[in-house]
Amino acid sequence: MSSMSLWKRISSHADCEQRMAAYYNKKGLYDLRLCLAPWIEDRIMSEQITPNSTNQLELVAVKFIEDLQQKLLSTRASDQVLKYRLVELCALIQRTPALELYTHLRSGVQKELQLAAEKSVAVASAGQSMPLNTYNMNNAAVAAAVGMNTGYVDASDLLGVAGTGVSPVAGGMPAGLMHNMAETAAPGRVGPAKMELYEVHNQIFQSFNEFTTCSESLKVLVQNYRYMLNAPNSPDAERLFKSLIEDKAALVARLRRSFMFYDQLQDLVITELKNWRRQQALAGNGAQFSENMLDDIQRCFELLESFVTHLLTAVKETLLVRIVNDDPDLNCLLEQVQVAQKNLVCSAFIVDKQPPQVMKTNTRFAASVRWLLGSQLGIHMNPPTVECIIMSELQAQRFVTRGTHMDVTNGSLAGQSSGEIQNCSSTMEYQQSSHVFSASFRNMQLKKIKRAEKKGTESVMDEKFALFFYATTTVNDYQIRVWTLSLPVVVIVHGNQEPQSWATITWDNAFADIVRDPFVVTDRVTWRQLSVALNTKFGSCTQRALTAENLEFLFEKLQRDNIAGERNEYISWNQFCKEPLPDRTFTFWEWFFAIMKLTKDHLLSMWKAGRITGFINKAKAHDDLLRAVTGIGTFLLRFSDSELGGVTIAYVNACGSVTMLSPWTARDFQILNLADRIRDLDMLRCLHPTDVNVQPLDRDLAFGDFYTQRAEPTPRVDGYVPSTIRVQVRTSGDTGSISGTPHHSMQSPPQDSMSMGNGSDFPMTDFDTMQNFDVYKL
Repeated sequence: MSSMSLWKRISSHADCEQRMAAYYNKKGLYDLRLCLAPWIEDRIMSEQITPNSTNQLELVAVKFIEDLQQKLLSTRASDQVLKYRLVELCALIQRTPALELYTHLRSGVQKELQLAAEKSVAVASAGQSMPLNTYNMNNAAVAAAVGMNTGYVDASDLLGVAGTGVSPVAGGMPAGLMHNMAETAAPGRVGPAKMELYEVHNQIFQSFNEFTTCSESLKVLVQNYRYMLNAPNSPDAERLFKSLIEDKAALVARLRRSFMFYDQLQDLVITELKNWRRQQALAGNGAQFSENMLDDIQRCFELLESFVTHLLTAVKETLLVRIVNDDPDLNCLLEQVQVAQKNLVCSAFIVDKQPPQVMKTNTRFAASVRWLLGSQLGIHMNPPTVECIIMSELQAQRFVTRGTHMDVTNGSLAGQSSGEIQNCSSTMEYQQSSHVFSASFRNMQLKKIKRAEKKGTESVMDEKFALFFYATTTVNDYQIRVWTLSLPVVVIVHGNQEPQSWATITWDNAFADIVRDPFVVTDRVTWRQLSVALNTKFGSCTQRALTAENLEFLFEKLQRDNIAGERNEYISWNQFCKEPLPDRTFTFWEWFFAIMKLTKDHLLSMWKAGRITGFINKAKAHDDLLRAVTGIGTFLLRFSDSELGGVTIAYVNACGSVTMLSPWTARDFQILNLADRIRDLDMLRCLHPTDVNVQPLDRDLAFGDFYTQRAEPTPRVDGYVPSTIRVQVRTSGDTGSISGTPHHSMQSPPQDSMSMGNGSDFPMTDFDTMQNFDVYKL
């Protein structure tokens, strides 16, 4: 059976691994089972024990424990944490009776074999199915020794772990040796989304364990080499020389094979980290994002670092066996391993908490960086200081194209910042409980920004920057320099630059490739792609997703009322946020952003409750209302096509035709909210449903929860008469009568002052087209 084959099959089934982890943890042996999996399997399943021979079993158990301790003591520890854990395991073995420990492990291996059989997992050896009782494994003596039936199992061993208090799987990864191959399990979960990373971790662990078998071969090779050097005239010198050549060639082949596996696994883990960063960018648009996945990725990074450190040591020791003057293959392998280790260390330095992507000067903000190797390199004993500057897109491109992480020096970056940032340095800190090694920037502030020259129609809201974090430290007498870039940011100096800036960021977050030159992004996407981005953005902002009808309306608006009726499935950057909509002075994005902001700030509860139709054009609103079975007084709320951030009411009037009221915007709702305005309009009786499967609702039933309670004002002691604001509308064709209606025409430009009188500020000739608030004396 190949190394790790049994445990690999058990760990590929989350329920099986949980059950076996609970079983081994009864005696604290789970880490031991994981750490020495192939050795334990091969040793236990090769033991020949005569049935009912308790004496033989005791002898086997004592010998097993002696060899087990020797195996643990010979295991190399790359840091103090692992060394401490290995000492703990040795102490546990010494405290536990040999027969008790051996029988527990032996029974566990048989349970694994039976679980594998129950799961119909073929435990393969050279392509052949393995019998359940591999290596003539006989547990009769074991059962007799511990006083148990020879049947498979005490049900509590394998039925769930809820009652044991043991949760052997943390965040989709196997417990045990999660941190530095030696940490105890933490509560967590295994889910389908985690299985791929979980499998990667298992593959790393398997390959690492297979590689450790090289240590014995290397030890023998070095001993024979030293013997040959000390006895050059030995009769066996020629034979030994030939044997050394063959043994070294075989060892180099195994080292090269181990590195090949390592390199592939490192690529998988770094790709997983890139995917995590991509998800982080999508989260900037409001997508769901699990930051906890970073802990799982860190476990893989830590295991890879242990792997590559041992691999590098083995290659260097093999190089000392100088049988010939030159060894180009081994030197090449050494260089490859060193480069791989450098890439691993540098790739592990990331921005885990992004700065605001629309950044206003002279405004405080926060960010943090994290090194995913935790305590692996011992850097936490003398933590480095992380510095931060801001780079333009061009600067970032030039820096990245150097193709190296290691050319950064503090002096070379002093004059490369495109702006001035206060509080731009922070010392890294290591959290022992969480194994997080990070630097937090809690109080940064961008004071100045240097902009590039603009070309054509470019604006400052199109210009992307990034925060550049870098650190320098020393490990084992050599210098490590690492850096990382934040997601792109747009720098603004005034709030009116915010909408277009968010267009730049939203597009980049949604459509950037995982690997790219900073900050290149496509200028054309399919409607399917854009619809996902718009839905994500709007849904996260307003807490209710867009419907298929909403998205179809947005698509038609982006099509610029295509007369030919052709559907162009591609939407360009210019269509999205540069070209004005037909007969309008604003772009699609400006219109969409204004509606999103209005909804979030003033209409949120009503939008979430489904009371606002919103995305519907005038013609469809007109037709839907005329077809409504509830007739006169039926109304709906729609977002204005002509006014930025406006919402309007369309209703069936007393004549049976449809009236459209002029839009209200945020300024109006700061005076009187939408629900109270609807309450003041007596002609509004029944809300037209936003969904064809929903029945119309009585106005007060639909909006009653959103009305503001109006209390009778108490008389004032200063002699003034209190007043209140209500909405009224004068409809066309009326002869002086007034019905409740909205006041402020949103077609008019913003006003610094607004009349709050009884209407006498407006000429009588304007009453048919204008709206006003009336103030009533009480």
